[in-house]
Amino acid sequence: MFNKILHANDGSEHAFHALSLALAIARQNNSALHMVSVEEIDYMPEFIEEIREETRTAARRFHKVVQRARVMAEEQHVKLKTHVIAGHAVRDILTLATDLNVDLLVIGGTGHSAFYERMLGSTAARVTHLAPCPVLVAK
Repeated sequence: MFNKILHANDGSEHAFHALSLALAIARQNNSALHMVSVEEIDYMPEFIEEIREETRTAARRFHKVVQRARVMAEEQHVKLKTHVIAGHAVRDILTLATDLNVDLLVIGGTGHSAFYERMLGSTAARVTHLAPCPVLVAK
């Protein structure tokens, strides 16, 4: 039923719980599993070098997240393709979901910043509302 799954991971424990569910679904359905982590850029860069630096920062920040996810995938015998992006979380998760033509998007219900989520709405809520495919939100 789900040939291709995308999991969005911000490094929080909720995200890793969602990854566990994504791994189980991928294993059960023999699905391709992709994981995306997005380092938020809070401003509009003026120069390409600023974007390159943000991308390097994202790669460093999410290195442990990617490593932990790969270990979890290996334990479940699921092949995991990872993507680390510097940009806007909602926009870039949805763009990747569309580009990959995924059948299911799996995300955690709460990320790192409870204050931000209360003030502006959660990434999970916006992704769920705008996604081009079914979304599983794990609590």
